Amino acid sequence: MKKNIFGSTLFLMVILISGSCSVHEKLLIGGCNWDKVAIVDKNTKAIEWIHQLQNGDDCNDVEVTKAGNILYAYKGGARLITKSQEVIWDFKVEKGQELYTATELPSGEYLLAVCAKPSRIITLNSKGEKENEQNFDSGIANVHGQFRQILPTANNTYIIPLMGKGEVIELTKAGDVIRRVKVGGNPFSIKVMRDGNWIVGCGDAHKYVIVDPVKQIVRDSVAATDVSKAALLFVAEPQLYSNGNVMIANWGGHSKDKKQPSLIEINPKNQVVWELPANEKIANVSAVFSFKAKK
Repeated sequence: MKKNIFGSTLFLMVILISGSCSVHEKLLIGGCNWDKVAIVDKNTKAIEWIHQLQNGDDCNDVEVTKAGNILYAYKGGARLITKSQEVIWDFKVEKGQELYTATELPSGEYLLAVCAKPSRIITLNSKGEKENEQNFDSGIANVHGQFRQILPTANNTYIIPLMGKGEVIELTKAGDVIRRVKVGGNPFSIKVMRDGNWIVGCGDAHKYVIVDPVKQIVRDSVAATDVSKAALLFVAEPQLYSNGNVMIANWGGHSKDKKQPSLIEINPKNQVVWELPANEKIANVSAVFSFKAKK
């Protein structure tokens, strides 16, 4: 699943309907310190498509758009490309700034989030041209440590994982913080669950947590010691399935243990039911987007 139940693409609805066992499920993946964006068939675990990144790119957000194109954020900007590798648009940020969020909105526009001083949330039109932007103060001086995946909501707010503070905030378009929850670690990505709770990947805390945003508390936590048959490394982007399973992008860039799977699917009993093993072709996955391929 990508971003949240309100602000995603048609492929998100397919996930909710189909569950996690379809032989036609594909996984678009990318990652910090990996020089590729790729599509993997979930059933065979084979790579079906590769996009070679440019030198210095650092991809932390990927998705398939409604039109079937590939959108990804990289350290210096965001690109929209076709499956045939043609660049539709390429939005670049200024030197000293970093971009790690890129998502298509229901309107067909695109939302980008830039780590900077001040931080910026930018809306692009369908041609990749800037329409507007909102500045905000993350409270984190180190640009690289500000955030990764910002989540837009149907209530015209943004849920922001503040990596350098170990907390998640909800920000209005007026710039007001209406919720603030300490989650620990260096939170990377958030999804909104069907019941309205948030699931947050907490990075080097080796856990993901369930947050009650109304009470502004952590309701539940799944740590490395709770999961059977695999170790949670840097817990980056989570994906949700309709059967209650969670797919975790298990980024290994901060760990000496390079034998752990790059992707782990965990059921509600904290059992590993599927994994993408570490291998020489796929390394350091921090972003994952699940979709159904056409026959």
